[in-house]
Amino acid sequence: MSGIAGQLPDRASSLYRFSTVVLRIFFRLFNRWEVAGRGHVPPAGGVLLVANHTSYSDPPVVGTACPRPVHFMAKADLFGFPVLRWFIRKTHAFPVRRGAADRGALRHAVRLLREGKVVLIFPEGTRSPTGRLMPFERGAAFIALASGAAVVPVAVDGADRLLPRGSPLLRPAKLRVSFGPPVDLADLQRARTTQDALEEASRRMEAAMRALLPPHRV
Repeated sequence: MSGIAGQLPDRASSLYRFSTVVLRIFFRLFNRWEVAGRGHVPPAGGVLLVANHTSYSDPPVVGTACPRPVHFMAKADLFGFPVLRWFIRKTHAFPVRRGAADRGALRHAVRLLREGKVVLIFPEGTRSPTGRLMPFERGAAFIALASGAAVVPVAVDGADRLLPRGSPLLRPAKLRVSFGPPVDLADLQRARTTQDALEEASRRMEAAMRALLPPHRV
């Protein structure tokens, strides 16, 4: 699916840019950071990044690897703390309520994509407890078909070792981020958000991600 031409240019906040520089240095020095396929991310227009999810560190890991500024969903509870709310908003996060379809968050994601921004979503809906890819929920497919944005799969390997469940400390684990070719959903655009179209879009996105992940993640 071809991305929509952006009406607004990508503009990262100064805090976002500073954080990206710091994290790139950190990941290169301590995590033997490898990034492949950056060229698959279109240089302009709306782009939906769909990534596997194993750790709370996934958003900064993917955002740092992406050649364009990234917007992403963060659980609404985090926005209840003023200082943290200020920080994560400055680093392009927006709230989503867990446990039910948050239509407001979905509409906001679609709006960002129609403005030509990059949005990161984790189609599994939550962190995988085993590190292996779980079935996709329909939210990512809805956003993709409703926005018409380019859909780029992203495979992350090592984030769950960088920041394991229950650990407050980052560890020197090897990190690899792989961007794949955009997923072709053009033939589903006319059907838009019918159940059959959502299921087929989810199937294609999941297949694209499985092709990128190492065997122990599948």
